Amino acid sequence: MKAKAADIEAFVRKLDPKFRAVVVYGPNEGLVRERADRIAGQIVEDLKDPFNVTNLTAADLKEEPSRIADEAAAISMMGGRRVVRIDGAGDAVSEPLKLFLDDPKGDGLAVITAGDLSPRSALRKAAEAAKNAVAIPCYADDARSLSALIQQTLRPHGLDVDGDAASYLMDRLGNDRAVIRGELEKLATYKEGDGNRTVTLADAQACVGDSGALTLDEVAGAVSGGNLAALDRALSRAYAQGEAPVAVLRAVGRRLMRLYEAAGHMADGMSARDAMQRLRPPVFFKEQDSFRAELERWGPSRLSKALSLLMEAEADCKSTGMPDEAVCARACMRIARAARQRG
Repeated sequence: MKAKAADIEAFVRKLDPKFRAVVVYGPNEGLVRERADRIAGQIVEDLKDPFNVTNLTAADLKEEPSRIADEAAAISMMGGRRVVRIDGAGDAVSEPLKLFLDDPKGDGLAVITAGDLSPRSALRKAAEAAKNAVAIPCYADDARSLSALIQQTLRPHGLDVDGDAASYLMDRLGNDRAVIRGELEKLATYKEGDGNRTVTLADAQACVGDSGALTLDEVAGAVSGGNLAALDRALSRAYAQGEAPVAVLRAVGRRLMRLYEAAGHMADGMSARDAMQRLRPPVFFKEQDSFRAELERWGPSRLSKALSLLMEAEADCKSTGMPDEAVCARACMRIARAARQRG
C-alpha cells in the first residue's frame, strides 16, 4: 500500500505485523535513513546484530532473486524476528521483492531504502500494489515538521526556542535529517552551562552553520532579484550538491513569503525600512539593500501569483513523473523573468 502522510508517523512508530516489507524512499536521504532505522528497530534492537540482521545488495539479488524470501524465512540462532535490509535499492529489486511478497515464509521483515522514486518506478509500484507491503515517501521537511524536529531534539536538553531563533533555524538547517540533528546537538552543547535555557537568535547565529542553506539562499535571491545568470549558476550548484528540487522550490517560497509579508505592510502605509523591521527573523544586514530593492520591484498581487506557480511546480514534481529538476528550473526562471518587471 501507499502510506498516506497522516499515517507515516504511526507506521514508523509501530508497524502493523501484516506488513512483510517496507520501501522507504525519497530525496531526503537523512529522513529515509532515520525512518528505515526506526522501523527496523521495532524488530531488532541492535541493527548491527549479524544473527538477526542481513544486509543484501542489488548484486546479491541479481545472482539469487530468492534471497529476500530465503533470509526472511531463516530461523535466527538467537531467537526473535529477523530484518532483511537492502539499502540504495532501485527498480532491479522489484522482481525479487514481488517474489517474496507473493508467498512470504517465516516472519522476517524486509526494509528497503531508495532514492527519489517516480510514480512509474517498478520498485515503488511493487510495494504500493501489495497488501503486505507499504511504501513510505520522505520528502523535504515542511515548516511544521521541521519546527517539531527542532523542539523534539532540544527539549530533552531542557531547552526552549524563541520565535526568532526558530525562524532562523528553519531557514538555515537544510533538509538532511542527519545534518539537522547534528547541528541541533551542537547547539545544545553550546548552551550547556548557560543559565538561560531559551535558545535565542544570537545563540542560533553564533552556533548553527548554513548546512547547505547558503546555496538555496543564493537560488532564492537570484529568483526574487531577477538575476538569470546567477540563478543558472546557483541552480547548477544546488543540484550538484544533491539538493532536492522540492527543497529548492520551498527555499524560493520562503523568500517570496517574506517579501509578500513586507509588501503587505507597505500596502498599509509603512515605509520599506519599517516593513523590513517587522519581519522575523530580521533581514540579515548584508541583504537589506537587495531586499529593499526587491520590495520596490514586487507587489502583493504578483507575489501571490508567483507563490501559486511554486505550489503548482511542487505538485508537478511529486505527481506527474516529469523530470523534477527541469520542472523546478522552469518555475524559477519564469519567476525570475517576472522579477525584472515592476508593480
